[in-house]
Amino acid sequence: MASSVWKGHLTFGLVSFPIRLFSAARSETISFNLLHKDDHSRIRQVTYCQVEDKPVPRSELVKGYEYEKDHYVEIDDEDIKKVAPKTAKVMEILEFVKAGDVDAVYLESSYYVAPDEGGEKPYALLYQALRESSYYGVAKVAMHNREHIIILRPGAKGILSHTMYYQDEIRQVEEFRTDTSLVKDKELAMAKMLISSLEAEFEPQKYHDDYRENLQKMIEAKIDGRKVVATPETHIAPVIDIMEALKKSLAEKRKPALAATAAAAAGHQEMAEAPKKRARKSSAG
Repeated sequence: MASSVWKGHLTFGLVSFPIRLFSAARSETISFNLLHKDDHSRIRQVTYCQVEDKPVPRSELVKGYEYEKDHYVEIDDEDIKKVAPKTAKVMEILEFVKAGDVDAVYLESSYYVAPDEGGEKPYALLYQALRESSYYGVAKVAMHNREHIIILRPGAKGILSHTMYYQDEIRQVEEFRTDTSLVKDKELAMAKMLISSLEAEFEPQKYHDDYRENLQKMIEAKIDGRKVVATPETHIAPVIDIMEALKKSLAEKRKPALAATAAAAAGHQEMAEAPKKRARKSSAG
């Protein structure tokens, strides 16, 4: 199991049990190094002292907070530990809210919540209660040098948690609104038909990062000395008549379905005619 990013106790009411958090997801990307163009040697970042005009080893570095221009107070890890709130060790559920009331825009990083030794039964109790009640827990926890509000929700196999953006961290854009009076009933009906034609089960394993895969292929081509093939550009024409665009979209979606239906019908026809063909061959023989 992955290493824990937080360990402590989860409490709700007078119930308390040990848990640990570990990351549920992480971004994957292809990273590049900076090189000296002439000899391909790696470029190294150097910590530099402006006053002494010379490089400084990392062993001589300390944290500092600028309380006014060019004036700093030194802060060490022990100072930070002394002022850590109780939520550094105890995750307290403050309240339970309806799952449908939690807007996904507030959710930040995702973590698995696992019971630590001795916490299995109360953990299972909370998990099952969340599943059957359609409520999420709202808790507070301190980690990574800040205090987070965290959402606890039931997943398929256990409790998942998400750190939550605070209200003042959500961008309030006045222009972000939708004028639904622009929508005509026929257009809406057609759009719903298009949505229905694209309906599918949610299967996250079928989605891939084409950009990352293309980068990897490009890198392999350059290593092998092969020519790099450019990705074909997609031409997107502006929509002039939205109804016409919706009709064409539906027609395009029907073509593969019609082709599949025709192929299936041809297959059934061939199976139906197979005994007759065998009979004719037998009588001819």
